[in-house]
Amino acid sequence: MLIKKADVLKAAEITPYEIYLKRRDFLRAGSALAVSALLPGVAEATTRLSGIVSSPYSTSEEKTPYKDVTTYNNYYEFGTDKSDPAENAQGLRTRPWTISVEGAVKRPKIWDIDALLKAFPIEERIYRLRCVEGWSMVIPWEGFALANLIRQVEPTGSARYVEFTTLHDPAQMPGQRSSVLNWPYTEGLRLDEAMHPLTILAVGLYGQTLPNQNGAPVRLVVPWKYGFKSAKSIVRIRFVEQQPKTAWGRAAPSEYGFYSNVNPQVDHPRWSQARERRIGEFFKRKTEMFNGYGEQVARLYQGMDLRKNF
Repeated sequence: MLIKKADVLKAAEITPYEIYLKRRDFLRAGSALAVSALLPGVAEATTRLSGIVSSPYSTSEEKTPYKDVTTYNNYYEFGTDKSDPAENAQGLRTRPWTISVEGAVKRPKIWDIDALLKAFPIEERIYRLRCVEGWSMVIPWEGFALANLIRQVEPTGSARYVEFTTLHDPAQMPGQRSSVLNWPYTEGLRLDEAMHPLTILAVGLYGQTLPNQNGAPVRLVVPWKYGFKSAKSIVRIRFVEQQPKTAWGRAAPSEYGFYSNVNPQVDHPRWSQARERRIGEFFKRKTEMFNGYGEQVARLYQGMDLRKNF
């Protein structure tokens, strides 16, 4: 097996999930036990959220266990292996924390994270998460509709896209010392996608504040798109006229398109997207168009070629 140092690892060289899946299945149980031993009860690093209301947008599917949600993550700022975030993110300082909302808006604002938590009603939204590598989860997020924040800042007529930028701090985020991506991590949505009621800013999961390894203190969740679209540890939200460049789009544009809607008919160049493996299940299941949210979001893409605009 070829092992490359992190500082020379490139995005296109990352082993496809299907290739190392069997090895990971064998090692995963031991890895989870090791993490649990080092971090006795990941929940201890979080606090309970209060005043949460249920959302009508939730799925009724069985939720993925908390331990899996918090120890099996893609978060390259803390490493490229699935167990790295839980092991390496515990020292991330999430207070003080501010989110700058700027660009083509009438009322730019810098939000303190605690003021943000008080400003908007928090809902529990049980959403499917589908990763481009072929695995999926069902996660009870706590958060609020991004549209609520957008209305407050009043985008101007020139605002067509929203760009999200995550924290850049290699001292706290060891994965940023590598060249696997061009840091800081950036992502983007069309304004109408950002305004859709399914799009949320998540501040917690399973009734607790968001664990560091899951994107604390605030992250984007766009449930009909592949997971890498949902930027973590956000420090800036910027409204722009031109389509923003994204971290994965810069690293491998032929593999990670701007829209990145879950589409079983469009394969990743190195593996199929037709089926997925729900964490905790042995057999694979068919991947649903738009991750099962087609009824709510398909209208956003009427007239578009979703093979070209992947």
